[in-house]
Amino acid sequence: MDEDDQTIVKPKQVDSAELVLNMEGMIKNLISTLDVQKEQVTKFQEALNDIFENDETYTTHAKAAKEAARVKSNTKQQILKQPQAADLNEKVKTLKSEMSENQASLSDYLREFQKMSGISEIEGEDGELREIVYTAKLIRKSSKYGN
Repeated sequence: MDEDDQTIVKPKQVDSAELVLNMEGMIKNLISTLDVQKEQVTKFQEALNDIFENDETYTTHAKAAKEAARVKSNTKQQILKQPQAADLNEKVKTLKSEMSENQASLSDYLREFQKMSGISEIEGEDGELREIVYTAKLIRKSSKYGN
């Protein structure tokens, strides 16, 4: 075989700019798909709600459930006026607030830990191995910032 007869086929390399453009296209396509799906869900949900509202048995039961919920809520508020219940309710609120703050701090610490160490796992004090994961979501940019 001659050297001229040998053809070396190199795999096509996709440069990072092309990859970014492809990903941007996929993201835009998914955003459009999600927008259409949201519109469809709204339309179908409205039609379903109309069916419920036009059913006499359903509306009767819904009114009874609403009244029962009102009575339950009033009873709960009365019970929460008792010192023991009020104290426990305040403790629950305080702990939930602290947990929320601690979760936000943990998220920040994990992000920094992963950046600094390059490690995406951490073993807890209980010996359980945990993986650091992130969830990204897309939100509309507020127009109040000049956009």
